[in-house]
Amino acid sequence: MAEGKTKYSRRTMALFWCGVVALVIGSLIYFEQIPMLYVVATVALVVLLLVVGFSDLEKVGRDSLEGFAAKED
Repeated sequence: MAEGKTKYSRRTMALFWCGVVALVIGSLIYFEQIPMLYVVATVALVVLLLVVGFSDLEKVGRDSLEGFAAKED
């Protein structure tokens, strides 16, 4: 594996995960598992807050953001 490039782009993977989440939420609503939906939403919110809380935002500077934007174009 010389390049290490994945088969799918980041956008495709993001859309895939959005579809999976929508399918799970839709099935929980369809089967009337609202208490389970509350638990899933609470756990997801806690995970999101932990990721944001432990992210190292001090090392993110304007220079690194400009370099990242140049890579995407």
